[in-house]
Amino acid sequence: MLEYKAVIYQEGMLGSLLLGQSKINPIRFSEFLNANAKEGWEVVTMEKDIRRMLLFWSREGYVVIMKREKKV
Repeated sequence: MLEYKAVIYQEGMLGSLLLGQSKINPIRFSEFLNANAKEGWEVVTMEKDIRRMLLFWSREGYVVIMKREKKV
């Protein structure tokens, strides 16, 4: 039996406020994925998402769907 989880990964709000837009840091995103892989999670799919923040700013994020064998 499999279990799934959905995670929204996005950078902090500070980069958006100072720079006008916040993009995903590839090193931190890789660390996030590797940390979940150590727990047995495997990425099934991901979708890029640009979210509006405080009317004028936007920040990039990803909706990540992961699966693993359910622990009994």
